[in-house]
Formats: sequence, C-alpha cells, structure tokens
Amino acid sequence: MKTRYIFVAGGVMSSVGKGIAVASIGKILQSKGFRVSAVKIDPYINVDAGTMNPLEHGEVFVAQDGTESDQDIGNYERFLDQNLSSQNYMTTGKVYLSVINRERNLEYGGRCVEVVPDIPQEVISRIQAAAKKDKADFVIVEIGGTAGEYQNLLFLEAARMMKLKYPKDVVFALVSYLPIPAMVGEMKTKPTQSAVRNLNEAGIQPDIIIARSELPVDEPRKRKISIFCSVRLEDVISAPDVKTVYQVPLQFEKENLGNKILKKFGMQARKSKLASLQGLMKIIARKKKPVRIGIVGKYFETGDFTLMDSYISVIESIEHASWAHNKDPVITWLSAEAYEKDRGSLEELKRFDGIIVPGGFGNRGVEGKMRAIEYCRKRKIPYLGLCLGMQLMVIEFARNLCKIQGAMSREFDAKAKHAVIDVMPDQKALLKERHYGGTMRLGSYACRIKRGTLAWDAYGRESISERHRHRYEVNNEYRERLEKHGMVMSGVNPERNLVEIAELKNHPFFLGTQFHPEFQSRPLKPHPLFREFIAAAIKAR
Repeated sequence: MKTRYIFVAGGVMSSVGKGIAVASIGKILQSKGFRVSAVKIDPYINVDAGTMNPLEHGEVFVAQDGTESDQDIGNYERFLDQNLSSQNYMTTGKVYLSVINRERNLEYGGRCVEVVPDIPQEVISRIQAAAKKDKADFVIVEIGGTAGEYQNLLFLEAARMMKLKYPKDVVFALVSYLPIPAMVGEMKTKPTQSAVRNLNEAGIQPDIIIARSELPVDEPRKRKISIFCSVRLEDVISAPDVKTVYQVPLQFEKENLGNKILKKFGMQARKSKLASLQGLMKIIARKKKPVRIGIVGKYFETGDFTLMDSYISVIESIEHASWAHNKDPVITWLSAEAYEKDRGSLEELKRFDGIIVPGGFGNRGVEGKMRAIEYCRKRKIPYLGLCLGMQLMVIEFARNLCKIQGAMSREFDAKAKHAVIDVMPDQKALLKERHYGGTMRLGSYACRIKRGTLAWDAYGRESISERHRHRYEVNNEYRERLEKHGMVMSGVNPERNLVEIAELKNHPFFLGTQFHPEFQSRPLKPHPLFREFIAAAIKAR
C-alpha cells in the first residue's frame, strides 16, 4: 500500500495544539489498523533542539537514538506508543546543513544549488525517508510555526510541491484558534480567515480546519468558516479545551474526523478501536483522592507566568503513574532559588506526598535544590531525582553524611577539590576544545539492576535500557566512600561501569537516576520508577 501524507499547519498563534492534533490523528488512523508515522519540522536555524532554552522552546525530548528534538516528538511517542528517531525530526538548520554538505561533496554535479527547489526537495526526501523507515501507510507532518511567518515558508513550499506531484496522496489540515474576547462575549472567526489567506498565499488550500477554542464551535461559526475559507462545512472540526490531551482523539472521532480523512484519500471508512483510551478517560473522570507532588526546578518562571512545557514529560509521567494508582495528581511548582534566600521556606515541603528534582544545566538554584533534597532525606519524604536531581542527591549525601567538605560537581566549579560529580577523562579534552556535543551521553544505554533494591522492585529484571542527556557522571573515585556511608548504587552501566541509579536504604523512597525515565512513560504503561515513586508517596501520606 502506498503512503499518504497529511500536512498540519497552525494559524493565529503558537501553542495552538498542532502537535496534539498530529498525535491524535495518528492515534485514530492507527486504531483503524493503519501503520502511522509522524514528522516534526521546526523552523529554527538550530541543527537540533539541544541548544534551545527550555523557557523559550519547552522541553528537549531525547529519542532512543540520541536525537535531541522538541517536545512534540514526545507527544507522538506517547500517543502512538512507538519509538521515533532522527528521521522523524528536522529543523531549518539541519536541512540547510545537509544541502550545503552535499554541495561541498559535489553531489549536485556542479550545477547551481538554489534555495528553491533544492531546500524543499531536501525536506521532501526526509519526509519520504521517514515513511520508508516506519513502513507507514500514513505520515503526518507538523509544520512548526504559524501561517504567515517567514520562517516556515520553505516547508510550506515543500508541502505544495508534494501536493502538485501527488495530488491524490496529500491532504492539508489547519489548526487555528477562535478567540472569545471577554469584552465581546462572542467567538470570532476573522483570525482564522486571515490564517487561511496566509496559507493561500503560499499556494495551499486547507482541506480540513481544526477549530481550537475554549468552547465547542457552534454551527453559525462553522458555517462562516466554511464560506469564507472555502472548506466544506463538515470539514470544520470543533476542538474545544479538554481536561487531558488524551481526550482529543475521542473528541475528534465524535466529529468522524478519521473517516473524513480517509474519504479525502478515496479510501473506505473504517471503525476506530479506541477502547483503551475510553477506559483511560473513565479512570481520569472517576472521583479520586489526590496525590500531591512538588517539582523543585528553575525552568518554569517566565515573567508573571508559569511555563509547564519545560518539564512536560515529567508531568505526563506523574499523571500516568497517578492514574494507574487511581489517584488525582496535584502538581505544584517550587522555586529552588526561594530556598536559597530563605531556609524557612523549606517547611512547605512537608505539605507534599513526594518531591521531584528534574534535570537541568547550570548552577542557578542548585544550592536550593540540595537544601530541598536534604529536607526530604531527613524527614522521610519520598524523593525522585532525575539526572541533575540524582547528581545533587549524591553531592548532598557526600557533604552531609560522608563529611566531604567542598563536595561539588565539576559543572559548577572547574577547580573543585572534591568533584564527586565529574566528566570522564576522555571527555575533558573535548570540553577544553569546546566540542560540547561530543561530551554528552545521548540516547539509550544499558543498565544492570542490583537485586534487593528499590530499582529491582520497580523493574523486576536485571537488564534495562534508558535514555540519557548529560555530560557529567558520578566520580567512581568516590563510590566506595559513598557506599560505605549507606548509598546504594543500584543501577550501573555494564560497558563503562558508570552509576545509573543511586538510592538509600531505610527510607520510604529516596532514589535518583542519571538517565531520564520520563522519556519512556506511556499513558497506559507508566514508567516503573514513577509508578513506584507514586506508590511510596501514597503510602507515606
């Protein structure tokens, strides 16, 4: 069966929900028995998302092969329950770099290489490569940015060229926002009309408009969009706000979106099998007791607003595990810097059933995080440290229980006398030459679990594989001393003997991971460590 392509663009504003729309359409088609793949195009000069500020762009999601992508790849993986790779993610920088390298290697036969058509052709070849890799019946392509922006014009041009070449195999969808101004009290369609005109200027006419709004879109508004945007009335899909993103596929299917898409490809309607999602919705809707989790971080304060996207996979993992225990997750953001300014503010931690310190880079807020970790250790509050959260847990333990004065990470103090967290010798030369990418452990690595530990209770097996994104490690020179004072290295990388999981005995749950377990959690298959952490939080309460 040949591959069909669905391009999804956004209108009116960013964060309108394109990624969730792509994931939901993919889930619907998957439930109808089709093989589905998804591709994200980011209109940034960055070659990948690894150097992007989480406060500006949201979480950096790491795929199994080490690809640093934006958070939408995480949405795709969670909805489709399949692992994606570098071929499912591209940026402007990656595309241009590929074309330039090919030109330098004389792969264009000496002809003049031009922005059009060579850049769009490179985009098309990458989309088709993803289709081939995943043996997909459908590839759903999210074009980042908003219609009318200069940055994504070349990607829209690639989509237009594909439609010209494969007219029966390409469908366009626009996810657009319909605001309801408080002073007006009426849902307005004009911004969406403008977004469609911007797409028309790029040579694209949407086949489907997914109308995002606070409330369901009524018939008068649908009719107006249909008339002024040249879209069939039945192809205007209402997409109101919902309690959880996992409800979106069910919302789309209420409007028969899946079969409408099949019809546009000249294919017969099929029944969707979304029973598992329907079951999950029943669990979420059920009245449940709360489990209160505090996240001590620094990538969420942006002016007067809180940006949850910086830790979206952590949030999702907490939710997955809480739902599995029939609990309602109540998540609170806690400022690490506040704990540095005022030790007394640490007392708020006792209000929570569990505390998480997630990953991050840089020394801002680290002393405040370590104070929070110490508080959890002493007061038996369940604690889960992720990447940096595990490193700080080791430093706090080294300082306060091993009495290693000046224990620190080389990341925060290049001249640290006791770098209990350090880079490996082979990485130091690369850092000195500013080859930062070469010093990162990225993607999946093996880990051997020690029996009789919290980690073993969670996984129930000796060998696992987890995803990494870091360059500093527990310094093996201090391992014997740490273990002597009661720290258990319950997970170790067998190839390089690097600590992957550390934990403490005689505590309800005090565990840190060098890897990022949140990248492998699924709504119907919560990650084992998050599942056990939430269980401990419930029990401790």
